Amino acid sequence: MQPLDIAVLTISDTRTPETDSSGDQLVQRLTEAGHRLADRAIVPDDVYRIRAQVSVWIADPRVQVIVSTGGTGFALRDSTPEAVAPLFDKSVDGFGELFRQVSHDEIGSSTIQSRALAGLANGTLIACLPGSTGACRTGWDRILHEQLDSRHRPCNFVALLQAARERAE
Repeated sequence: MQPLDIAVLTISDTRTPETDSSGDQLVQRLTEAGHRLADRAIVPDDVYRIRAQVSVWIADPRVQVIVSTGGTGFALRDSTPEAVAPLFDKSVDGFGELFRQVSHDEIGSSTIQSRALAGLANGTLIACLPGSTGACRTGWDRILHEQLDSRHRPCNFVALLQAARERAE
């Protein structure tokens, strides 16, 4: 297993470091999987504040992966896809499709309201999950855990992220 440096971003108008259970869950899962927490932040659900934080991490060669939680629904303030998608060099279209497929087992047709997405920007993988702890558990356990494990076959994101890091150095 090759450990990765992962930043966790919580997007919420109400969560604080003391109440960020979704962010806590992601940190626990990534460290239990052998990865390192590169950084962690909470920003309000505002396109420009989200984009600014993600941009800082995209430009940081130490951060290989960003996992965000929150802001992917259809509420008026939910703006994670609008903030992050323009930063992508390449979209990982299958991420949102797979997330909705696997979450259907848990929440049924309500999964249609998830706008989970992922993409690559400057050699950094960005995965945006819904804000509930259940959605973070599903996204990590059913998708990210395998795709961020260098031993997973037939393919995973680790070799791609390593190549991008070496090219940047």
